[in-house]
Amino acid sequence: MSWMAWTLPVAIFFSTIGIILVCMTAYELHSPCVERKGFLPISTTRGDRLFIGLLVSAYFHLMYVGLTDMSLWLPLGISVIWLAIVLRWG
Repeated sequence: MSWMAWTLPVAIFFSTIGIILVCMTAYELHSPCVERKGFLPISTTRGDRLFIGLLVSAYFHLMYVGLTDMSLWLPLGISVIWLAIVLRWG
């Protein structure tokens, strides 16, 4: 990882996103899903809900980093909970 100025948390973050994508792809190949409508105002598939969950989490982290100097553990916890809610009931 010396080719970029990556820190260990950034490397873990992107590795985790990669692992999530691989797992979701394998799950989709094993058990294809159909669109459904949850609390989100559109019909979505598993991949759509994953993308929406990750996108909102990224914006939440950017807002948190921009507005405070506190530790990122709080937004990480909130993002994990948010992603679980969106994947289950979104």
